Amino acid sequence: MAADGTTASCIRVDLSTLPKAAPEAMHLLPCEVQREGAARVSEYFNPAMREGDGGKEVSFRGRALRGQDVDVPTGFIGLVLKETHKPCTDDEDRCLTVRSTFSSFTQWNLETPPCADDVLVMSMIWPKIAEAVMQTTIEIAQGTPSTA
Repeated sequence: MAADGTTASCIRVDLSTLPKAAPEAMHLLPCEVQREGAARVSEYFNPAMREGDGGKEVSFRGRALRGQDVDVPTGFIGLVLKETHKPCTDDEDRCLTVRSTFSSFTQWNLETPPCADDVLVMSMIWPKIAEAVMQTTIEIAQGTPSTA
């Protein structure tokens, strides 16, 4: 029970399903698709992609998309998770299995190419920043700050 008297549900990821999960190409689109289930991306979307001056280009439902490949930070892996069953209430625990994995993905923007200032691209450097902050904190705590 939470401090405010409410109950909290727990989300578990069944990592025993990770070894069976196959790597998959991932795309992050700047839209919401009102559909659940599989999409025939390799049949319709991938063949339409082309390399342009500013990176990848494709049209999705009549809108121009510009994309770039983004690597998952070193030491991390991207997971596509699937819920084994829908909970009946918000308080019910949830269990997810690993459906597939990815080490990079294509980020798409509407009409303008992604750049280093995009929030998503910048978020991928967070593990390096966190590691540097942690290392500095440890060095200060030990009384041995680095001079670098």
